[in-house]
Amino acid sequence: MSASGPPAQATKRAAELRTEIGDHDRAYYVDDDPRIGDDAYDALLDELRTLEAEHPELLTADSPTQRVAGGTRPSDRFVQVRHLEPMLSLGNARGADEFRAWEQRLHNRLRSLDIAPGELRFVSEPKIDGIAISLLYENGEFVRGATRGDGTIGEDVTHNLRTIEAIPPAIDDPPTKIEVRGEIYFPRGAFAELNEQRASEGLSTFANPRNATAGTIRQLDPEITASRPLSIWCYGTGAREGIEFATHSEELEWLRSHGFKVQGDVGEHETADEIVERCQWWEQRRESLDFEIDGCVVKVDQRGLWRELGVTGREPRWAVAWKFPPITATTRLNKVVWNVGRTGRLLPFAMLEPVHVGGVTVSTATLHNEEDLARKDAREGDEVVVTRAGDVIPQVIAPLIQRREGRRLRRAKPPKKCPACGTETIKPEDSVWTICPNRRGCPGQNFQLVKHFRGAMDIEGLGEKNAMRFLDQGLIGDPASIYDLSAERVAELDGFGETSANALIVEIERSKRSPFGRVLYALGLPGIGYVNANAIAEHFGSMDALLAADADAITEVEGIGPILAEQLREELADEAVLELIDRLRERGLRFELSAAERRAESGPLEGKTFVLTGTLPELSRDEATRMIRRAGGKVTGSVSKNTDYLVAGDSPGTKLAKAEEVGTEILDEDGLRAVLAG
Repeated sequence: MSASGPPAQATKRAAELRTEIGDHDRAYYVDDDPRIGDDAYDALLDELRTLEAEHPELLTADSPTQRVAGGTRPSDRFVQVRHLEPMLSLGNARGADEFRAWEQRLHNRLRSLDIAPGELRFVSEPKIDGIAISLLYENGEFVRGATRGDGTIGEDVTHNLRTIEAIPPAIDDPPTKIEVRGEIYFPRGAFAELNEQRASEGLSTFANPRNATAGTIRQLDPEITASRPLSIWCYGTGAREGIEFATHSEELEWLRSHGFKVQGDVGEHETADEIVERCQWWEQRRESLDFEIDGCVVKVDQRGLWRELGVTGREPRWAVAWKFPPITATTRLNKVVWNVGRTGRLLPFAMLEPVHVGGVTVSTATLHNEEDLARKDAREGDEVVVTRAGDVIPQVIAPLIQRREGRRLRRAKPPKKCPACGTETIKPEDSVWTICPNRRGCPGQNFQLVKHFRGAMDIEGLGEKNAMRFLDQGLIGDPASIYDLSAERVAELDGFGETSANALIVEIERSKRSPFGRVLYALGLPGIGYVNANAIAEHFGSMDALLAADADAITEVEGIGPILAEQLREELADEAVLELIDRLRERGLRFELSAAERRAESGPLEGKTFVLTGTLPELSRDEATRMIRRAGGKVTGSVSKNTDYLVAGDSPGTKLAKAEEVGTEILDEDGLRAVLAG
């Protein structure tokens, strides 16, 4: 970013795109009258993504490009319902190498939890390209069906789902309550007939079966839905009462035996080689199917491991989507440009000769970081292969070196001076990033940090434009100075009045009550997202305790490895970060857990140290840890002579042998509950 901000033309176009996309959203979701097909709609989204990639300062938290993968904001025209269990996204693996890397991470995670996986088994299923749905059955009766929505809250479309013959209206021998998860789809043959019919009647046609499915399932008139042959493939369950499954394959068999449509070609595997072969098999036959698929889903079969492997962000660690090769194109890399992020990292982007990729014109692509750029050896003037992997920011895969034809093309290198503030850049040892060290005075870093902070603290009214205005006019200089704003000064600005200025100050004051975990996340420390910020806050209890901890102590936090711990330790030693923390403290922000949030300082387990290993029958590791801490106990990651109890579940790791060696008392889950009860 330059000190003057993004070009006026880019800012104007981004605003136009957001407005246009919003109009199309209302036409599709509210009026049920889509004016453009999915391809044209996606083209608008990708143009906005391209602008935001080229000018990261244009990116806003409420941008249409920031929706959860596969999710949409529920429409007000439908009753909104909260899923009893969230509908998660899936992480992606594109090809055998990435899949094997995921499998290796899986094994590493189990080892870090001290869980011996035994004979780890997997299940593979085709990834249906349809509309995710949740079906709620109570005492065997289908009572509610909802779209995925944003993953937590969906739209009640029960009236339409009741018209789909493949969805059982009731089930025999039912549990008390169960959410059945599936993917509604439009058969290819029927889709072609529907489009031909609509065309003959002078109506708009659907871009693809998924678009037709979405337009059908979200009709207000169930007769329209009933007239179209939608179907469903069921792939699992959500919340359950009165039934549990030991394995995912058992879960699928239960669904099949109770009248739900489950893919007959679900595979069960013991090795990565078997899974690779199976996913490639699905890819080869995808065009012969009567339903569209865009990949293959692989899940750990043993459901007991799902709980322990857990979720990172909105993606389960126990499942991955093998995505089929994305659409690619070849074009010329005209120029490599550099922007600065909130932590000073210089980010390279490729300015491309515009190229049509899957219905979208792409002119900008990410180059990730300078070491990735050097590894690929992409140079200005090269012909490069560009991909739109997963409908995210386009990226450069590789240059076509054979097309250089003897031309001497220069390697792109990061600038010696920051493009935003002109400060000489540096590259720390063993870092993949060249950085701008001007942590206090770089306008690019300040803007990105303020933008992240106001989003993390959910300060309504302090949008991107206002944040930029306040920075440009000297009203604020960093996140701490947001709390120095006055209603009187804000009211003097164009676009503000007394009411809106007072409302903004009320929001800013309200944000001071945000919990420690949210404040820690808002600091914008590299690698620290919302989930692990809260884990760190719960583990240490206060910023002072965190500041006093070394990297080894930080690795005791769930989900924090040695590299991230060392990086965090270095960030928390940085003068600019420490100064920001102090200034935020002075303004009343919370840097410790409240009494209600904190682990009990006294209780029946005061002074007792616990270690956990293996999989407990009913409690997850996090649940057991919280119960111990609330009773005054302490949970550590390794067994020593000072450990009072080892809580051992199924498939315990090496900690069990260590506990037996040093004479630590060993408890099962019932034993833990007895100790907790005193």
